[in-house]
Amino acid sequence: MALSMTFIACQKSDFEESYADPSKISVTTVEKQFTGFLGSNKSYVLPDYWNYFVVLRTTLNHYTQVVGWENSPNQYTPGAAGVNDRWINYYNFLAQFRELEKVYAKANATEQADKRIYKITSTIYFYDHTQKVVDLHGDIPFSSAGMLSTNGGDYANSFAKYDNAETIYAKMLDDLKGFAEELNTISVKAGILTGFKTQDFVNKGDLTLWKKYCNSLRIRMLMRASASSKFTGRATAEIAEILANPSKYPIVSSNTDNIQINVYDINTEIHSKGFRNGLEDWDGNLAGKVMIDHMNTNNDPRLRVIFETGDNAQGIYKGLDPMAESAVQSAAIAGGTLSRYNRSTFSRNQFFPGILINAAEISFFIAEFQLKNGNNTAAKTAYENGIRLSTEAYYKYRTLSNDNTVVAPTVATSTEIQNYLNATNVNWANAKTDAERLNLIATQKWIHYGILQQTENWAEMRRLDLPKLLFQADNSSNQKLPPLRWVYPSSEAVYNTVNYNEIKSKDNLATKIFWDNQ
Repeated sequence: MALSMTFIACQKSDFEESYADPSKISVTTVEKQFTGFLGSNKSYVLPDYWNYFVVLRTTLNHYTQVVGWENSPNQYTPGAAGVNDRWINYYNFLAQFRELEKVYAKANATEQADKRIYKITSTIYFYDHTQKVVDLHGDIPFSSAGMLSTNGGDYANSFAKYDNAETIYAKMLDDLKGFAEELNTISVKAGILTGFKTQDFVNKGDLTLWKKYCNSLRIRMLMRASASSKFTGRATAEIAEILANPSKYPIVSSNTDNIQINVYDINTEIHSKGFRNGLEDWDGNLAGKVMIDHMNTNNDPRLRVIFETGDNAQGIYKGLDPMAESAVQSAAIAGGTLSRYNRSTFSRNQFFPGILINAAEISFFIAEFQLKNGNNTAAKTAYENGIRLSTEAYYKYRTLSNDNTVVAPTVATSTEIQNYLNATNVNWANAKTDAERLNLIATQKWIHYGILQQTENWAEMRRLDLPKLLFQADNSSNQKLPPLRWVYPSSEAVYNTVNYNEIKSKDNLATKIFWDNQ
């Protein structure tokens, strides 16, 4: 099914006024295909109704406890609607990328050289989202997927084999390393660069930001794979090389560098209008007890910008206990004392950006890297910098909002942030072992990712098995606790049968992704 859906990802009203739909025309260009490709998965970057309500509300948001929810039967089994839609969206996105590759390959050598920047940057963006799908499923159709158009409509030769997850990671990291070098020497003609700035709604044609995107994605992926024996040495060497030469390998290090799709005009197709119902419907925006308790206990300065108190809470922040019985949880929800995600910061903020990579998460990865390499001082610096960057980012999100349902909070002061860094469960000096220090980093990464980068959050929690969270066992189901991966959609067994049967034995909720060595 996924393979038969070749070019429908832009079939809605996306970019209709400015760009021809690549799925409906016989002739396209590298430039137009580039923008169509970027837009084909925007509903999984910008906060969107379907992603938040159908996909995330009952899966990753629960597995990471970034929200509170009422326990129910089968709550740890990923729903077919969410899994199928996420899968189909990715393969529509991949098909658009293959079409871009095809158009680029048919250009003459001069045009290819002139438009090389489109090929490099589209691949960086493609690999970012491919990493997420691999982290959800493991092995996926990749190298031969999305080739129906390239194969001239030959269905029989277009069913894609599954590539090994480790092999996909290695391929992407090899290419990203090459791009990091090439971006330092590439020369883009003025006319091409002008067009690129128009077509690129991710970084607006800023080549420095694309360099930072590339190197920061490398750090994320290298750290993700670092516990695998095939990647341990590579991760150590390449991250050290990146950090040692910031002029050659710049990374996202401040919130002005954050890689994200910004919303400039909510009357265009780039907006976050679907965030409201996607997060708020069916109490999907309830706060979880563990996160609220941690923030309360340590006077986290992000608390008032991330959450709002319940109508009957008398100003007290309170989260829903995941270990309580369903009846107790139901009464708590109805009582109006529970906190919710701040509606004016998040769900009713129609200008909320689509997050790709940001400075705080990279700082936390650097903290972990330095810790594992025995550089305690550097690890502490990166850890504390990550908290400062995270705090700054969340208040910045609030300033973008066009909603005042919740009064804008006073921006956190440097004194508040320092007091938080000195708090008992946050202070680096209170951690006496590397395991305790790693837990500090993981906890802050968990809070920072929150409801904004759920696939990254779930991946990091599985990789590190941190922070330690308790879940109420679902004894009514075979899946009693959160899974270790998503299964494949049923369409794969039906339509891609031969290839699916090769990996069928792995297709269960208990198979670990290769980087999950905990």
